[in-house]
Amino acid sequence: MSGFYLHNLLRIAIVLVTAFAWFKGGPAERIGATVNLVGSLAVMFLVRAMQQEQIGLVLLGLDGALGLVFLALAVRYTSLWLGGAMLLQAAQFSLHAYYLVLERHVDLLFAVVNNVVSWGVLLAILIGTLVTWRGLGKREI
Repeated sequence: MSGFYLHNLLRIAIVLVTAFAWFKGGPAERIGATVNLVGSLAVMFLVRAMQQEQIGLVLLGLDGALGLVFLALAVRYTSLWLGGAMLLQAAQFSLHAYYLVLERHVDLLFAVVNNVVSWGVLLAILIGTLVTWRGLGKREI
C-alpha cells in the first residue's frame, strides 16, 4: 500500500473515530479525539504551507502540545487508554526531536515509526471510547 493511500486511510479513520468518540464516548474521549483531529488537520495544512526545512520545529511543538493535552487528561480522568496515548505521543515527540537535533532528513524509519504511533494513538482513543460506551470501566465499591 502506498504512502498516499495510507495517509488518506489514516485521515478517514481519524474522522470516524472522532465522530464515534463524540457520539459514544465520555468527556475524556471527546476531548482526546478532538485534539487528535485538530492536530492532524494542523499537520496536513502546515506541511503544505511551510518549507520542509522549517516544519521540523513546528511539528515538534505540535507533538509536545498534544502530549501535554493527553497528560492533563490522564491526570484528570485516570484512564488507561490516556496513559497509552500519552506514552505514544511522547515517542512521537522524541522521534521528531531526534531527527531535528541530528538534522536528519525524513527517511523510511521516520515514516514507519510516525505511522505506527499515529495508528496507536487512534487505537487508544477507539479502545477508550468502546470501554466508556460499554460501561466496562465503571466499578462500584
